[in-house]
Amino acid sequence: MTVLVTGAAGFIGSHVAHALLDRGEVVVGVDNLNDYYDVALKRARLKRLGVKSGFVFTHLDVSDRDAVAALVAAHPGIDAIVHLAAQAGVRHSMVDPYAYVQTNVMGHLVVLEAARRLNGLRHLVYASTSSVYGANRDLPFREADRVDTPMSLYAATKRADELMSHAYGHLFGLRQTGLRFFTVYGPWGRPDMAYYSFARAIVTGEPITLYEGGTLKRDFTYIDDIVAGVVGCLDRPPAAEAPTRLLNIGNHRGETVSTLVTLLEQGLGRNAVVRSAPRPAADVEETFASIDAIGALTGFAPRVSLAEGIPRFVAWFREWHRA
Repeated sequence: MTVLVTGAAGFIGSHVAHALLDRGEVVVGVDNLNDYYDVALKRARLKRLGVKSGFVFTHLDVSDRDAVAALVAAHPGIDAIVHLAAQAGVRHSMVDPYAYVQTNVMGHLVVLEAARRLNGLRHLVYASTSSVYGANRDLPFREADRVDTPMSLYAATKRADELMSHAYGHLFGLRQTGLRFFTVYGPWGRPDMAYYSFARAIVTGEPITLYEGGTLKRDFTYIDDIVAGVVGCLDRPPAAEAPTRLLNIGNHRGETVSTLVTLLEQGLGRNAVVRSAPRPAADVEETFASIDAIGALTGFAPRVSLAEGIPRFVAWFREWHRA
C-alpha cells in the first residue's frame, strides 16, 4: 500500500508514518514546515523517518493546489491518504485567523480534490478535533451530538472540513473517516501544547497559568493509542453505501489539568510556580470522549494512562532539551 501522509513532520503525522513504514507500507510524506513552533523539532522528526526504507518526502503546502496536483500525478499509485496537515492551536486562531482558513479549509479542499481524482484510492482518513463539540455539556461527547456551537475559529474550520468531506462523499462516493482527536500528548509532541509548555516552565522556574485553579478537565490521549486508532481505521474503509463517517478517538477519561501538573512535577523533580486565571473564552470546561463507535469498528481500546504516559514524555523531554 502507498499512503500519502500530510503533515508528516508534525507530531501525530510523524508517528503515523513510522507505524505505516514499520509494517512495510510506502509513505509519501508532505509538510510545509511552517514556523508556528520550532522547525528544528519538525526536521528532527523527518530525519528519523528518512532513515527508513519506503519514505519519500516533499516540502509543500497542502493549500497549494498546483503543488498537490503535481505530487499526485508523480505518485499515481497512492491508494490511501492520512490527511493530518493543519494549522493547530485553539488560542492562536484568534491571533492569525487567516492561516486557519487557508490551511485548514482550503488545504482540506485541495486534498479532497486530489483524492477524488485518484482512481485507486481506497480510503481517506483525516484529522478533526474534539473542539468541534464546543459548548456541549452532555458527557461523554458522542458523535451524534450537535456540533453547531464552536468556541474558536479553529473548531469552526475543522467542522467545515467535516461538512466538506460529507459533501464529497455524497457527490463522488469518496470513502472517508474523520477522526475527532482528544488532547494528544507524548514524546516528540508539540511545544505549544499545555503539557509541553508546562514542562519547560517547571524546568526553568517560570510560572505556569492554571485556568480555574487547574480544575478544567481534558481527555488526555497518549500518542501510541492514537496511532493504533488511526491505522486501525485506515484499514477499514466505510461501505460504498455510506462513504463518510466521523469517529471520536480519545482515552475515554477526563482528568484535571492539576493532575497533569502533579505528574510533571514528579517526573521532573521540581515544583511548579503556579498562578490562577479565569478560563479563556475559547477554552471548554471538560472534554470526554465516547469511544464506543471506534471500539466496535477496530477494537480500539486505550492502553496508556496519563500516569504512565507523562513519565514517557518526560524521559523524551529531558533527552531532547538536555534538561
